[in-house]
Amino acid sequence: MMKSAYRTALILATALSHRSLNPNPVTPFFLRNASATASLPLIYCTTTVTRRPPTCNHFCTSMATGDSSPTSAAVEKQFDKFRYSLEESGNLRDRIKAVSTEIDSTTRIMHSILLLVHQSRPIPAVLEKVNSQVDKLKQLFSKLAEIVGEQPGQYYRYHGDWRSETQQVVSLLAFTHWLETGSLLIHTEMEQKLELNSEFCLDVEDYLTGICFMSNELPRYVVNQVTAGDYDCPRKVLKFLTDLHASFRMLNLRNDFLRKKFDGMKYDLRKVEEVYYDVKIRGLGSKGVAEGDQSIQES
Repeated sequence: MMKSAYRTALILATALSHRSLNPNPVTPFFLRNASATASLPLIYCTTTVTRRPPTCNHFCTSMATGDSSPTSAAVEKQFDKFRYSLEESGNLRDRIKAVSTEIDSTTRIMHSILLLVHQSRPIPAVLEKVNSQVDKLKQLFSKLAEIVGEQPGQYYRYHGDWRSETQQVVSLLAFTHWLETGSLLIHTEMEQKLELNSEFCLDVEDYLTGICFMSNELPRYVVNQVTAGDYDCPRKVLKFLTDLHASFRMLNLRNDFLRKKFDGMKYDLRKVEEVYYDVKIRGLGSKGVAEGDQSIQES
């Protein structure tokens, strides 16, 4: 009976010491003597200690001490090169934007002058003031070409920084040329007017978009000219816009900004047609109206 009680207590103490969180469990004092006197088999519990592999310790140590390798040196060299390239590109872009701002300021002055033609002001006097700003545009585009030339072959990388300003310049110069001659200023003539070359050229899409902007001014010009008594102006403008619209239809334009501007040209053409038909129905206009009607129908 006594042996059975000691056996139960010894098993219970061994189980408790195995589950304890204490790494050095202490055997109860009442079992020390009992284990010595009792002729009972003892149960031993072996504890296995798991150690980290040496490779893990070496890796953690190298990460803590910042040990460098050939791979990390190459990565650092690469990103240092990227940093220098981005800083250089950012400085160049800031210089381009500064010139673009001056171009925008000049075009605003030219546009404010051209608005006077809608108020029946003498066209030669208005065009003289506008043409006086062309020399300044030449200087600004020459300065822009010099800045972009510092990065050969990177024209279209920075093209977006002066694109909208260029389109406005094309629109104003094309409208001015039409007021002078009644014809369209073609692409090569536009480049010569701004003194551009093959290295810093006038992008074709910028030219076409600028021509679409120019057509937006024509309906307003026609209405104001008819109000001022020039009843032959609608026929001339209608002939010009009809030919221009037919030329644009030869192009396979994508569904982008240029295509949307070209679609707007149809509404400009429709407005001019309405003014022209109204003048014709009222019996106004010059004696050459019949000849002008035939030329419009043929186009």
